[in-house]
Amino acid sequence: MQTFNHLITTRPHEVRQVFISDLHLSPEEPALVQAFLALLDDCLALPVLKRLFILGDWFEVWIGDDAYLTLSDDARQTHWLTPLIAKLKQLRIKGCEILVMHGNRDFLLGQPFCNLFGGELIDEPYSLAVGQQHYRLEHGDALCTDDKKYQFFRKIMRNRLTQWYLLNKSLEKRLAIAEKMRQKSQQNNANKAAHIMDVNDEAVIQAVANSDALLHGHTHRPDIHQATTDKKRYVLGDWRLLNKDTRKTTVSAVIGVIITNAHSDSNKANFELVELKLQV
Repeated sequence: MQTFNHLITTRPHEVRQVFISDLHLSPEEPALVQAFLALLDDCLALPVLKRLFILGDWFEVWIGDDAYLTLSDDARQTHWLTPLIAKLKQLRIKGCEILVMHGNRDFLLGQPFCNLFGGELIDEPYSLAVGQQHYRLEHGDALCTDDKKYQFFRKIMRNRLTQWYLLNKSLEKRLAIAEKMRQKSQQNNANKAAHIMDVNDEAVIQAVANSDALLHGHTHRPDIHQATTDKKRYVLGDWRLLNKDTRKTTVSAVIGVIITNAHSDSNKANFELVELKLQV
């Protein structure tokens, strides 16, 4: 896997699509926010970029679009999300589609927020043509079927009635519920075996049955696996803070890119995982 300080600036005319996940952005981790802004600057500099995919857990927590949409104009000017929205809007105006998928942290994210920058909320699984192959895209938590308690929780939280119930509570109550859920999740995960929180092999085989490859995040274990004898599973990485206590923080992120040679047609597109190390 190649490592870059910027988004493959040695081949800017070949990068067509970019895939990221598990950024876990929040005002408590400004370095991650700055790293995302740096990535968007790189995306804006890529002349033929057509799509940016955010495959879940964009935010550490999302209690509803109204948490931002109901802010006054003055409050929005100083809000940490405003620069992200402005940069994404620039990218969309430039002609790059922005496709956002729910994760287990931001399942209350809605289309109204995405409308602020011209983004589109997509369902999982999402099928994508890469050259002559078809890739299945998803966040990845549905593949962790060995974690029975989490799968039960996921089923409840993804239910529209549950989401309607949550969104009709006050912002203060939603924030308190989200914090309680986050603490309980941390406690539960601390007592679970590592393999339980990873994907289940049989679930992967079923997921990739009608596709040529599988791409997901969630597990925070970036790698390339052989899903079956002729199909691969690509895992995007979470965005990690390195040398956090030094003056310049480095953020590491394993992302996906679709590369098309400038002199070839779209049928010869290739998917790659690369590591970005962004200094902020």
